[in-house]
Amino acid sequence: AILKDTKALRWEPIFETLINFKPKIKKIIVIDEFQFIGMNYPAFPSVIQSIWDTTLKDKNIMMILSGSLISLMQSQVLNYTSPLYGRRTGQIKLKQISFKYYKEFFPKLSQRDLVLFYSVTGGVPKYIESFLESKNIWDGIENKILNKQSYLFEEPQFLLSKEVSEVGSYFSIIRAIAFGNRKLNAISAVIGKRSTDMTKYLKVLIDLDLVEREVPITEDFPEKSKKGLYKLTDNFVSFWFKYVYMYAADLERGEKDYVFAQIKKSLIPNHTAFIYEDICKENMWELQSQNVFSFKFNKVGRFWDADTEIDIVAINSISKQLILGECKFTTSKKGLAVLESLKLKEKYIIKNLHGSKTINYVIFSSSGFKKELIDYAGTDKRVVLITL
Repeated sequence: AILKDTKALRWEPIFETLINFKPKIKKIIVIDEFQFIGMNYPAFPSVIQSIWDTTLKDKNIMMILSGSLISLMQSQVLNYTSPLYGRRTGQIKLKQISFKYYKEFFPKLSQRDLVLFYSVTGGVPKYIESFLESKNIWDGIENKILNKQSYLFEEPQFLLSKEVSEVGSYFSIIRAIAFGNRKLNAISAVIGKRSTDMTKYLKVLIDLDLVEREVPITEDFPEKSKKGLYKLTDNFVSFWFKYVYMYAADLERGEKDYVFAQIKKSLIPNHTAFIYEDICKENMWELQSQNVFSFKFNKVGRFWDADTEIDIVAINSISKQLILGECKFTTSKKGLAVLESLKLKEKYIIKNLHGSKTINYVIFSSSGFKKELIDYAGTDKRVVLITL
């Protein structure tokens, strides 16, 4: 009855009712999307603070406040200026669902299709849910993203407009990174801002889990490294900027078929292949837990310099033992040439580690391996082949 009284909603009686209902049983009160109540009723955090201090804190009650907009949850709940500051006993910043759990949403998909779907939806449950009924990845893209009636058609615009004030600047930065401008100077040049002005924008995007700064795995002081590259960490946002945002004018003219053709042509080499590298890098920890390798490592990342790039490098920082890896998302089985190419890159990373003792190799392939490479790996235990 209290909740139906919409003329003058008073929160205290609501919580008193919850307290008095079976008082000996511990209760968990969850307020989901807390920030939206605060947006419509700015005094709400103060109301909750007062109710907690005067009524709830000594009761057998746990209160959970959850929200999907990081910046607003920060200001309304976590910041020093928030009325609720200092009252939390814990906090969790939920990450996207990792690829190793993705098959639980699509139990009938092949491993290859799982990678394709994941490269577009990422690990956001709402995006995954939108693709559950799609016959294949192309059906999902055409009907769930390129369809103007679908919420995914404008989702990143909505997302950023709720999180940041200067939407245009952040859009320009994400677009620049999506189009391959990953160095700070390159991003600055594209959007017409000084490098020194970029720090605050990039920090916000990093805090929002949309961007990360990546440095070669061999760097001793990553935070001071001048070799840092910026990459998009949200698969869907990356896809959207590469294809929906890039071809916005074509889509507005009704050229959906043309845009769809461009996506089908370039999705795997220009997008999914890079996501596959991230999946393989994540899988390295799983392989280590299964004792696949002959030694333990404590760091996994990528390596690059002016001369070469290596998809995966795992390092034992104490012993300097190495695992070098290649990731191949293709339709053809991989042979000895991949291993030989990887071995040619050894010298570039060894000079950066000052005396590596042992080097092993791991090759990931979405389509398996030729007999010649399988036979070789059978005689050389330093070589591990993973079909993923």
